[in-house]
Amino acid sequence: MPQHTESTKNTADTEDTGTALTGLAARLLDAWSARPREGLAGAEPPSDPGVPVLASLVHAAGEPETERSAARAVAVWARTAGRGPGHCGLYDGGLAGTLVGLQLGARVHPALNPVADRLRDHLVRTAPALGWRREQVAFPDYDLIVGPSGTLLALSTGTRPTPAELGPFADHLTLLCDTDELPRLRTGQYAGHPHLGWLDGRINTGMGHGTAGVVTALTAAVRHLGPHPDLTPDLAPDLAPALAPALRRATRWLMRQSFDDARSIHTWDGAGLDGPPPTGPRARQAWCYGTPGVSWALWDAADALGDREAAAWAAAAFTTLAERYDERFHLFGDRPADLLALCHGASGVLVVADAFARHAGLPAAATLKARLLAHLRARLPELEALGAEGMGLLGGAAGPLCALLTAGHGASRAWLPCLGLR
Repeated sequence: MPQHTESTKNTADTEDTGTALTGLAARLLDAWSARPREGLAGAEPPSDPGVPVLASLVHAAGEPETERSAARAVAVWARTAGRGPGHCGLYDGGLAGTLVGLQLGARVHPALNPVADRLRDHLVRTAPALGWRREQVAFPDYDLIVGPSGTLLALSTGTRPTPAELGPFADHLTLLCDTDELPRLRTGQYAGHPHLGWLDGRINTGMGHGTAGVVTALTAAVRHLGPHPDLTPDLAPDLAPALAPALRRATRWLMRQSFDDARSIHTWDGAGLDGPPPTGPRARQAWCYGTPGVSWALWDAADALGDREAAAWAAAAFTTLAERYDERFHLFGDRPADLLALCHGASGVLVVADAFARHAGLPAAATLKARLLAHLRARLPELEALGAEGMGLLGGAAGPLCALLTAGHGASRAWLPCLGLR
């Protein structure tokens, strides 16, 4: 087949696949909009940003029928936005997640812009009163899911934040990384906890609940504020005005916690090393834990700091995963969310591979990205079934659809900062 004919065929196939994905997304948005609100209990909190994030991508495709589906879904979502647990975090029903939904939903319904502005101002104004711990911490004191790292990233999603908006969050995170071994990030609230007892007294490494998430937030702060902004004196009067040294300390600590597993993947355990590295392969390789999320956090930080050596180190770590990634081993669990979703599943690894391919120009990442696009496209029926269960961003069907539309079909990347990506 002549080269130009093959190229034309590939372009047509890509357009057809994109149309099919947009159609599937619109159907799921329609089904979500028609569902009784009480029927959503247990699926995701009302404030989860998944529906408006996906709707913003569907609406931008420019098809009248799918535009109507997107507009209807955002309107339905907005009626209950802000309900739920009401903490200030990015996920699990937090107000920072509501902010992301409002900011991106406003691309469909501009009337949401002033509502987003009021909520943004509220989050910034009330931050000093939250009383974040500076030692013996728990997740709400620092992390990406329910803590200030996620709120900082939410303020950076779909808009350009001001120094005054990011300042309270950047100040606190900088303080937590004020010495080389990061003792302030050592947890102290989970003794005897049925699920988190393993973490008590340790430092989490992951993207969602750990140091990698803090690194992505500090990196966003460096990109928006510069490496040496003036800090807020009433929050940290003795703190040197230096985001960059705090970010370097956090990245170097993460690098020291890495090891090669039994599959020769350069990786991380769920918490920092308290002795010799664990033996055997590490099955959890996802956005939330393991090489994908952590190596991206390290690469992006090094890129923001202009540290070519550290960037090359992080790219090499991701390459070991990309060259040895095994869907049959690294994707596991009993639920579709475990296999498909952004947090644990294939779509989370896809968006990380896409980021490495786009920003680092990493060939192994481009190859893995193509594999995972094909893997997810072959599982659209399972993805549709996941949508019947929930349309959350991290654990529901909205995340994989956003990942496919962005990584595979050039849809907007404006939502990616709420994953610590770009």
